[in-house]
Amino acid sequence: MKKVLITGGSGLVGAELSALLKEKGYEVAHLTRNKKEDYPYQQFEWDIKKQEMEEEAIRFADVIIHLAGAGVADEKWTEKRKKIIIESRTESAALLYKTIAKMPEHAPQHFISASAIGYYGMDTGNKLVDENSAAGTDFLAEVTKKWEASADQFMSLQIPTAKIRIGIVLSEKGGALPQLAQPIKLFAGAPLGSGKQWMSWIHIEDLARLFLHIMENKLTGIYNGVGTNPATNKEVTKAVAKALNKPLILPNVPPFAMKLILGEMAQMVLGGNKVSAEKTLNSGFEFKFEQLDKALEDIYS
Repeated sequence: MKKVLITGGSGLVGAELSALLKEKGYEVAHLTRNKKEDYPYQQFEWDIKKQEMEEEAIRFADVIIHLAGAGVADEKWTEKRKKIIIESRTESAALLYKTIAKMPEHAPQHFISASAIGYYGMDTGNKLVDENSAAGTDFLAEVTKKWEASADQFMSLQIPTAKIRIGIVLSEKGGALPQLAQPIKLFAGAPLGSGKQWMSWIHIEDLARLFLHIMENKLTGIYNGVGTNPATNKEVTKAVAKALNKPLILPNVPPFAMKLILGEMAQMVLGGNKVSAEKTLNSGFEFKFEQLDKALEDIYS
């Protein structure tokens, strides 16, 4: 039985993945800043700022899944917030790297890191991008390049390493969907900007299954964590309204309004990515939710 150590285990993806691993018979532990009582998983403490952690966590882990990182859409992008977004990813990886390097006899057999389709840039138009496409030049691309570089250093310790570039995760428990659904529930939903921007989505269950697939098949390299059927913002908005049985009566939200509300972050919703899942499919992974309406039906049923 493999032992899996997860950073960011209490987040949206971490919680879903932890439950799936436990169900499959794996032993799961989380790295946490503060141990909690009555917690469903074993816990080890770490302090990223002080660059200290319980070394027992490394002795425990056959596999490390690195999901930790401050939410990119949680707050406006001030210079201070941008620094937090980057360092929460890179410094957490640096602490893991430093600790493993000190005790190589306990190095994990596999290191799997989250990344994001923001790697390709916040707006790639109608072009289908894949794992070999060039990185973008905006802030999210900068974040993901540094995030992936912090994962790549584990290869220098001869640890097989994989990175999953995650798209828009569909779940009612967090992420983009509740924010999209809320105005629709209040009869104030509308496509954003032109509505033609692509949204490369994946059902939360499929994303957790993809991490498991990469772990169980000992895969390395980069994989896009997106479904097979990207949809436009207008199509997603309409599909959510249909799933919630609510009408869409308002015109599209103009770009200037989004920029006023979100500042630089508006590029995230006004731009878009049409991202290929071909490499993920070719690795033998089978999606449970390929159609948007079926994914939303499952979430809202």
